[in-house]
Amino acid sequence: MSWQDKVIAAHPEVTSVAGKLGRAETATDPAPVEMIETTILLKPPSQWRAGVTKDQIISELTDRLTQVPGYVPGFLQPIENRVLMTSTGIRAQVGVKLFGNDLDALQAKAFEIEKVINLIPGATGVAPSRVQGKPYLEIVARRDLMARYGLRVADVFQYVETGLGGSVATTTIKGRERWPIQVRLDRADRDDLEKLGDLLIPTPSGPLVPLRQIADIKRVIGPSEIQSENGRLRVFVQANVQGRDLGGFVDEIKERVTRVVKLGAGMTLEYSGQYEHQLRARQTLAYVFPAVILIIFILLVMTFRSVPEAAHVILAVPFALTGGVILQAILGFNFSVAVWVGYIALFGTAIQTGVVMVVYLEESVVALRSQLGRELTRTELIEAIKAGARLRLRPKVMTVATTVASLLPIFWSTRTGAEVMQPIAAPVIGGMLSSLVHILVVTPVIFAWLHERKLAPTPAGKNLTAQ
Repeated sequence: MSWQDKVIAAHPEVTSVAGKLGRAETATDPAPVEMIETTILLKPPSQWRAGVTKDQIISELTDRLTQVPGYVPGFLQPIENRVLMTSTGIRAQVGVKLFGNDLDALQAKAFEIEKVINLIPGATGVAPSRVQGKPYLEIVARRDLMARYGLRVADVFQYVETGLGGSVATTTIKGRERWPIQVRLDRADRDDLEKLGDLLIPTPSGPLVPLRQIADIKRVIGPSEIQSENGRLRVFVQANVQGRDLGGFVDEIKERVTRVVKLGAGMTLEYSGQYEHQLRARQTLAYVFPAVILIIFILLVMTFRSVPEAAHVILAVPFALTGGVILQAILGFNFSVAVWVGYIALFGTAIQTGVVMVVYLEESVVALRSQLGRELTRTELIEAIKAGARLRLRPKVMTVATTVASLLPIFWSTRTGAEVMQPIAAPVIGGMLSSLVHILVVTPVIFAWLHERKLAPTPAGKNLTAQ
């Protein structure tokens, strides 16, 4: 961790680095013991090198830090990292959870899945959980030898526990402060098996016996972490995604893992991480989005008392969608919950302005019909529609201008929350611009076409064209 902090701090765009190893002694801390959690504070973007981006900084730091074998860094926002660990147990955006009954088989299969995910475009910070390979100091009591000295296993391990882990012997008082005094072997003695074997154990008869004479002391390789879920052993492979949408990334993981990795008997796969939240949001939007369009259409039918008129106004949705998608593609935003929320807000605004335009056109046609005291001819209908559209021109342009002007500052803002607001604002701005063309040009044309069909046929031999 000390080496890592020095490497990160040497990067020209980094202001400060603070690493943390271990976890709090509480069940509420989701971090594992072996995780290094480092908080990196960057300089203001104005002080970065020319052309440097956040993604480039992450790529450079990843290249430097992966010089250590087995070390796979992942870069997330601090709050995002904690929320992911607390809600899903996975410390990344995507987690492939592997369930089974054999830790060794699960570990081997996790390494296979890691290789598959590393080949997928956009994958970064791919790391399997390593549940095997941790060195243990194992002390096995020899009961037959202990019986010769009248020793019990509990008595022997009490001395071993004190020597290795330590025990509180007394408490010292300094003013109002109380400090426990712990006794244990020196670190050099704890790490040396020969010296540990010299630990003297008192016997009931009086003489002291070295630990090696009544126990076998050895180092073994065992599991570093055993996790279970729903009563089954669990191993996971975690990954972050960069430069593409999360949903498409997970879909490609599923397709490749299913095709390449052959699971052993009793093994099952599940997908977790931030993807769980997006999946739930996608399922919710699958109902919300059509429901919003349906409710809008019903309200339009109730307003105009005409299905063709309602369908005419709701055409603002695809026109607004066109501009939103184009600007979203130009700015490079992937489809996400924030983007779809922006589209829902856009559709409401676009249809509202379409309703107002149709109301203006209706009022203009009714006013001219009342003035002439008869049904309008085609030429008079077109003139009435043009007059109504001209009345709506300035309000519509003002609506679009104020909306765009109020949202544009979000795109050059670097303050907290800007990265969340930008995907919401992009569809709104692009859609408002394209809906401007639709409302001012397409809507009057369709309105005229619908009302021309209602005109009475021109009697033969009569010219009803206004002179």
